[in-house]
Amino acid sequence: MALDQSFVGRTYPPTAPYEVGREKIREFAEAVGDANPAYTDAEAAKALGHPDVVAPPTFVFAITFKAAGEVVQDPQLGLDYSRVVHGDQKFAYRRPVRAGDRLTVTSTIEAIKSLAGNDIIDIRGEVHDEAGEHVVTAWTKLVARAAEEA
Repeated sequence: MALDQSFVGRTYPPTAPYEVGREKIREFAEAVGDANPAYTDAEAAKALGHPDVVAPPTFVFAITFKAAGEVVQDPQLGLDYSRVVHGDQKFAYRRPVRAGDRLTVTSTIEAIKSLAGNDIIDIRGEVHDEAGEHVVTAWTKLVARAAEEA
């Protein structure tokens, strides 16, 4: 059954703050194979004008995808998560994510479409620091595959 179009535009409350740690940034950079010293060495980051180490661009996915989970788990939406695959991801940065940031994410459903029996949902995550400064916007596209016919 197609998802309810009336959910388009629905915004969910901000997440609890996520504190970005140096070690998490280092672990993420190692996991994705990015040896940029600005991700692991505070002095290298400072030489580039940053106050501390910065995170690789895709680091914020971990917190925005978790925030999108609130949308996915909304029982009123009726999304069958067992059929969901990640369709696309993109980011638009105002500034890099830095060690010490305390970030919250506010998720909004931007679009719901049905295509060949599949439900496609676009979720926008607005990420702000504890001063309320906009840091990055993340867009996540999820596809709920059509149920297989018996």
